[in-house]
Amino acid sequence: MTHRLGGRRKNVKKGFQFTLMVVGASGTGRTTFVNTLCDSNVLAKKICDNPEEAHNEEGITIKPVSVELDEDGVRISLTIVDTPGFGDNIDNEFCFQEIVGYLERQYDDILAEESRIKRNPRFRDNRVHALLYFISPTGHALREIDIELMRRLSPRVNVIPVVGRADSLIPQELKDFKRRASRMGCVMEDIEHYNIPIYNFPYDVEEDDEDTIEENSELRALLPFSIIGSDEEIVVGGRTVRGRQYPWGAVEVDNPQHSDFARLRSALLSTHLQDLKEITHDFLYENYRTEKLSRTVNGGGEQDDTAVNAEDTANQNVRMKEEQLRKEEEKLRDIELKVQREIQEKRAELLNKEEALRTLETRLAQAQIVDA
Repeated sequence: MTHRLGGRRKNVKKGFQFTLMVVGASGTGRTTFVNTLCDSNVLAKKICDNPEEAHNEEGITIKPVSVELDEDGVRISLTIVDTPGFGDNIDNEFCFQEIVGYLERQYDDILAEESRIKRNPRFRDNRVHALLYFISPTGHALREIDIELMRRLSPRVNVIPVVGRADSLIPQELKDFKRRASRMGCVMEDIEHYNIPIYNFPYDVEEDDEDTIEENSELRALLPFSIIGSDEEIVVGGRTVRGRQYPWGAVEVDNPQHSDFARLRSALLSTHLQDLKEITHDFLYENYRTEKLSRTVNGGGEQDDTAVNAEDTANQNVRMKEEQLRKEEEKLRDIELKVQREIQEKRAELLNKEEALRTLETRLAQAQIVDA
């Protein structure tokens, strides 16, 4: 799959729908990144744990939240899927299962919708188009949980590794951690060693133009993106910028010399948005669809039952969404009728007051004539 510049202009007038999942252990900067990305408090910051309950393992929760953005006049309906609780437990097997299950349920919904005789015109495609995996800025090689997570999820979603809170490392440490093979290893070396198929901004030297090849080569060289987020504004050299102030100096979120945030944001919400969507549909979803239908046709016993149950679950999800839409429409109709009644009552009240005012004016005029 290659990045196509022509896809950037597609459907500009009606806007885009894009879904981004963020995964990473607590303290890796997920929440701050999302709020910086959207320039608003989309995700609530975690409240400090109660020491008396610190031993309790709450487990992972998956929380989608939608926000409307405007990128250079193009409307983007962005859904952020947060995964608080990932990596916080001793045994994180359940976390892997929950995330993979969520990704596959969105594919099941699409598969069920495609199988319907009459399609639902209001059906919403909730497939996740990109997953940002926040790697802890340890300065060492990837942990086992990092490798396992990216390995399991890459067949179902475009995985993009990022180093959160990159300002906790000095520039040379960050450079070694990201790319340079050192005694302790580095992120990209481990990804290549374990053959993890992340989204590495693919291009074809024979088919793509020079601008695309150059742009994707630059973005590929930045992997994993080093991210600094901040919802605070500071003054640097007389300019007000988003960043963090430290005793030794200032770090600017949008300064490419300090952080890859601006390049990543542009790739996600502009230059590579369409490519991520096309890869999700044409490659990742089609692979899943082929696997699912093959199990249904060739499988037996438990596999057939599993496929049928999954299909039933997908159909049930569609019916639930339709019922929810119906209830919301009824609620909107009730509100509309109520507003119309109130308008009619106000209009009648206004007409009565106008009539009373005209009567009063007539009486006053008559009284003035009599006095004259």
